[in-house]
Amino acid sequence: MTEQTPSGREEWRRMLEQMLGPEAAEEAMHALEASGVDPEQFASVAGMPQNPQQMAAAMSQMRQILSADDGGASDWRIAHDVARQAAHTGGDPSVSAADAAKTRSVLSVADLWLDAATELPPSGGKQYAASRAEWVERTLPTWRTVAEPIATSVADALATMMSAEELPEEASAMLGGVDIGAMMRRLGALSFAMQVGQAAGTLSREVFGGTDTGLPLLPEPSLLLVPANLREFAADLDAPEDEVWHFLAVREAAHARLFAHVPWLRGHLLGAVEQYARGIEIDLAHLEEQVRSIDPTDMDQLRSALSGGIFAAQHTPSQEQALSRLETALALVEGWVEEVTANAVAPHLPHHVPLREMLRRRRAAGGPAEDTFHTLVGLELRPRRARDAASLWALVAREQGLQARDALWSHPDVIPNAADLDSPAGFLARRALAAQEDHDVDAALAAMLDGELGYEAGAAENDGGGREGTEGSPEDRGGASEPDGDRD
Repeated sequence: MTEQTPSGREEWRRMLEQMLGPEAAEEAMHALEASGVDPEQFASVAGMPQNPQQMAAAMSQMRQILSADDGGASDWRIAHDVARQAAHTGGDPSVSAADAAKTRSVLSVADLWLDAATELPPSGGKQYAASRAEWVERTLPTWRTVAEPIATSVADALATMMSAEELPEEASAMLGGVDIGAMMRRLGALSFAMQVGQAAGTLSREVFGGTDTGLPLLPEPSLLLVPANLREFAADLDAPEDEVWHFLAVREAAHARLFAHVPWLRGHLLGAVEQYARGIEIDLAHLEEQVRSIDPTDMDQLRSALSGGIFAAQHTPSQEQALSRLETALALVEGWVEEVTANAVAPHLPHHVPLREMLRRRRAAGGPAEDTFHTLVGLELRPRRARDAASLWALVAREQGLQARDALWSHPDVIPNAADLDSPAGFLARRALAAQEDHDVDAALAAMLDGELGYEAGAAENDGGGREGTEGSPEDRGGASEPDGDRD
């Protein structure tokens, strides 16, 4: 008896079973068919992969993309997996007990040294020694917060563009009437999330702790170091490894103090990013050019297209304001941390000066991951004006003391602004002049109010005396005075 050739559905079920297992394979088949995708026609579409493993992977992606909307949770689960995979690229050594103990030791010493360099107390957070993958776990939620508004703009633009395109007949047959705009919106959101995951995973191989970017990536006050990255960084320096560990631990602890005890700062930074993201405009002509020749179900091609610089070159006034606010705040944070760290480590680390300069250059130059975020998000997280900010903080501490310097973080209206960074040397003189002007205005208002109160008091006294002297007069009795002639 001749064995019957299996149907197209059965072939795809077998391939998915090999990839996903029997239960997940059947579930994937049902999900695809419920979405209107005909598996038998899937392979016949021109340009689609014919290799069973590639096809199964594509179908698995389609199942996730076309499933019920879950607010982007599935997109970021995949981004999480991409980020961890990128973190493991080239190796991700587990944190040994010795590394964990050393991390706790240098972070504890860092807080002791910082007590002499700042009025802000220790953060009180937990101390972590993290692998690169663990750094991804702890920071990816904040990256999602930063990137998700922009991902929405990208996805909507992609959906708008693709909805206007007339699909080839075979593609329409494959999709079985699925809304191409809705599908591309999901594809765009997923692709963007995967790009952010890739960048976060790459960044995990470069960072020393939870605050290298200037943004508060850890959701709670805590201290975190990545021992593998500290060790690799120290290997290329002339300074002893222990000095490098202590120097970077002090920087991490200084950041943690700032974000723990300046409650408005986290919202100020992330709010500037959100304000910028709300005004994002996508260059539709450039995006169309990028995706014209790709297979929209090929996530690698789509990710490559979306990384090609799709943001409009012009910024709105609101975005310009947000960028200026963010640039100034990042510079102030980095400048304060740099200055406080330098003062804290100077009595203890012989190589503190070259280490400070090395970190300055490293932050100014950035790295591949920061370049990726710039392309994706349209934002640069490099504190270009950190030197000016450090000079300003040093000036205030020298002239007025640590308490006055740290008190400038008390409110966003009190911290130095972009104009102050333009001329740090004149900061205190300008503040003194402004304070004197405010004092003069207050004094003038007080004098004016005292004068009015004095006038009213005198008027009331005179008015009262007049009434006393004319008691019984016709006016006081409510009547009119009579002419002399009428009294006769």
